Amino acid sequence: MKITVENGKLVVPDHPTIPYILGDGIGRDITPVALKVFDAAVEKAFNGKRKVEWKKILAGEEAIEKFNEPLPQETIDTIREYVIAIKGPLTTPVGGGYRSLNVTLRQKLDLFVCFRPVRYLKGVPSPMKHPELLDVIVFRENTEDVYAGIEWPYDSAEAKEVSNFLKNKMGVELREDSGIGIKPISVFGSKRIGKAAIDYALKYGRKSVTVVHKGNIMKYTEGLFKNVIYALADDPEYKDKVITEERVKSEFDGKAPEGKIVLKNRIADAMFQQLLLRPDEYDVIVTPNLNGDYLSDAAAAQVGGLGMAPGGNINFNTHIALFEATHGSAPKHAGKNEVNPGSIILSGAEMFEYMGWDKVKYMLIDAIEKTIAEKYVTYDLARQIEGATKVSTSEFGDRIIKNLEA
Repeated sequence: MKITVENGKLVVPDHPTIPYILGDGIGRDITPVALKVFDAAVEKAFNGKRKVEWKKILAGEEAIEKFNEPLPQETIDTIREYVIAIKGPLTTPVGGGYRSLNVTLRQKLDLFVCFRPVRYLKGVPSPMKHPELLDVIVFRENTEDVYAGIEWPYDSAEAKEVSNFLKNKMGVELREDSGIGIKPISVFGSKRIGKAAIDYALKYGRKSVTVVHKGNIMKYTEGLFKNVIYALADDPEYKDKVITEERVKSEFDGKAPEGKIVLKNRIADAMFQQLLLRPDEYDVIVTPNLNGDYLSDAAAAQVGGLGMAPGGNINFNTHIALFEATHGSAPKHAGKNEVNPGSIILSGAEMFEYMGWDKVKYMLIDAIEKTIAEKYVTYDLARQIEGATKVSTSEFGDRIIKNLEA
């Protein structure tokens, strides 16, 4: 049965059909293991009363092999039709070839939030003294900024035309050998991701929302992003629920009134330092596209790396969501049954919470933590944990399933 949206809410049947994309490279190793773990967790959580029917759809290398194109329209249409999907990593050619399929999927489906929860799992090796202090949700705007794909090669007719326009009409001169890109950030895009971040914080009892931007330099793009979201504190929908950090300091002696979310803002480069030195002061973070890319990966490194980092791409208005492994396709490891499936399994955990099957999420997290505590881990963790038993991708998945049943 299909997941549907009725009266602005998800309706999830007991036997939903969920499309999945296997992924390129190591996707062929980790995705089947993840699906097996998901099935076991759902079975255990609901005593067999609920079950997911998995529907394979194609993108990347498999789609090229079958259809001679990396992203068939049928794949996009199927995700839209079934509302929620999950995928393994897809390869993005560097410096040429086809555009990032991840970016294309986000734009075609208008998945305007890249949703990146970053929290510490007990036992995961980390370079930090206190990785457990970091527990943030990054809302990265997915459809605008330099990722909008508006750019031209330095030697193209289009780049020359844009350069001439800037010189003749705007009085702006560029070097002749400049590649040119455009960075759009709109009021519309900024407002909807700001609302999504605040709504999430309200729903899940988070204490603050921090806008991360470079508005001190890019005043009319990233500055706009910050200003539009900050204005929501005075919006009738939020003014009784949200208060700016500046008002907390000036009117309440630095202590936020009970029941109100504090709206903060930080310059992007300073925020990297803040997450290292004062991670427990941050909760939900909302950023333009490029800042969020850097920041979410850097935060993941603090708690053990992308191998254990979940993610998803969500339109909180249409409810269409595509959850994904956050790392790359790592072709040199493909087919060796050796890599960590943690990212896609934890992404599935977030997917189940999004569906309203919260119990599955916490069972998966608990089972992964038990497995790591047993030091029964894939090579990336084994090389950092003294006395660890190095196991394959599939063995790691089987031990997680065993710990679900323990």
